[in-house]
Amino acid sequence: MTPQMPAYRLLEWEHPPQMTTADVPRPGQGQVLVRVAGNGLCHSDIGMALMPASVGELVGWAMPFTLGHEIGGYVEEAGEGAVDTYGRAISAGQAVALVSPSSCGQCRFCRRGLDSACPNGLAGRGYGRDGGLAPYVVADAARSVLPLNSLDPLAAAPLTDAGATSYHAVKRALHLLEPGSNAVVLGAGGLGAYAIQFIRALSPAKVIAVDQRPARLDYARELGAGETFAGVDGETVGRVRELTSGEGAELVLDFVGIDSSIAAGLASVRSGGAFALVGASGGRFKSPWMGGLPKDADIFTFQGSCISDAQAVMTLAEEGLIRSDVDVFPLERVAEAYEALDNGELRGRAVVTPT
Repeated sequence: MTPQMPAYRLLEWEHPPQMTTADVPRPGQGQVLVRVAGNGLCHSDIGMALMPASVGELVGWAMPFTLGHEIGGYVEEAGEGAVDTYGRAISAGQAVALVSPSSCGQCRFCRRGLDSACPNGLAGRGYGRDGGLAPYVVADAARSVLPLNSLDPLAAAPLTDAGATSYHAVKRALHLLEPGSNAVVLGAGGLGAYAIQFIRALSPAKVIAVDQRPARLDYARELGAGETFAGVDGETVGRVRELTSGEGAELVLDFVGIDSSIAAGLASVRSGGAFALVGASGGRFKSPWMGGLPKDADIFTFQGSCISDAQAVMTLAEEGLIRSDVDVFPLERVAEAYEALDNGELRGRAVVTPT
């Protein structure tokens, strides 16, 4: 009889997840079985419960599946030929984190190192396949396993998605962040907090953090933001212009993604700067492009990150250049953890541990 384990799963479309049981998986060739130390929670998990079958089946999702795509843990068993993302052999007991986005490694995007755009990555661990809100999870090693040295897998878990996604945005615009430059972070929540740290660690730019919650602004200053102010509204542009000698910022990162943040963010970018839309709250840009967009600016949007981003983030964390603050919940309190996440009650990232 196949051993069973507790698991937090989506069992049917448009119904909330439930704590139930699932088979303990076994690794095949080139795979690893990971004993989960911690799984970071993400706002996208909440939206998955509302997804209709027509959309889920279109992207290749199969019900039921275990939620959780930000995973850190220990190798329980390595299948034949399993190597990590650096091509090195994997041993049992090794501390690891797992690359969050799925990618095939064969398409033209993956061959260019742009695996965040892989068309085959719409289904993966925690989104259509069994994820990490359980004691064990299986992963294809060569495109997933990030070896850890001193970094606690519990703290590493949210770096695989929230951290790597923020890094992907910052890295793309680093060439603009020269001495005397300014970078605006709209939304100092989970992803924004990491972005503040990456900008401070990798550039001389001053960080201006904007959020509606006083506690998040306090946290942003603790992480190195040079200026903070409340709100993402009509006054945002004026405040940014005031803090940047009237010119606007070289980089604006929007981790909110509503109408007002998109409009304010674009209007806060100086000519030749960059605007990145990362927040996925359904916002739109309603102004005409002529006069509504900064001249000669780079405007980009994306979801997710690349394997190289996750590798870089783990290196920065191992070297103590960034930190990963987590609020830990046991698996039996996972529903409470999601509620705290949705209500903005957390200081760090919510991480659920099955042990």
